[in-house]
Amino acid sequence: MDVLQLDISGRPQAWISAREAAVLYASDAVAWTLGDAFQVLRGGTQRATGLQSRIEVHPIVAVRGAVPSRAWRLAPALSNPKLFARDKGVCAYCGLCLHLDALTREHIVPVSRGGVDSWMNCITACRACNGRKGCRMPEEARMTLLYLPYIPSLHEDMILRGRRIVSDQMEFLLASVPRSSRLHA
Repeated sequence: MDVLQLDISGRPQAWISAREAAVLYASDAVAWTLGDAFQVLRGGTQRATGLQSRIEVHPIVAVRGAVPSRAWRLAPALSNPKLFARDKGVCAYCGLCLHLDALTREHIVPVSRGGVDSWMNCITACRACNGRKGCRMPEEARMTLLYLPYIPSLHEDMILRGRRIVSDQMEFLLASVPRSSRLHA
C-alpha cells in the first residue's frame, strides 16, 4: 500500500512507498500523520540497549521543510486511465457504463479541426459513438454530451491516479474535492 505524502500545510505531493516513508520518519522529516499505522518496519538491534528499532508507517504523512512539489501544475497530466476514472467509465454520448477496454478518448473538437488534447476537450466515449462522431463536431453528428468535461483538482488527481486508496486517505482527499465533482457520485 502506498502512503499519501503531504507538505506541512496539508497539500498532497505524491504517492510514496512505505519504505520511502520510513526514510522520512528516520530522518525526522515527518511533521504530522493521519490514520492508524498500517505497517511496522523493523530494523537492527541496538548494542547498548538490545532493543530493535521499529517505525510505524501511517497512511498519510506531512513532511517538514521545503519539498519541491511537481503536483501543483496548472492542470494535472492527462492520461486515458485518469480520464476514464474522471468520467466513471460512462460514454458521454450514449451513457453506457463500459469496461476500460471498450472506452476511448474522444476529442469534442477534433484534433483535425484544431482541437487540443486537454481535459476540457476530452471526454470518455465508447468505440461505437467515437466512430459515429468521427471528425465532426457533436452538433454536426447530431450527438449531445450527457456531461461536461472539467479539469480535476489536485486532490481529485491524486484519487484518479488509480492507486489502492485506504479509507483514511480517501476521506482526506475527498474533503477537498468540490461537491460538484463526479467523484462524489
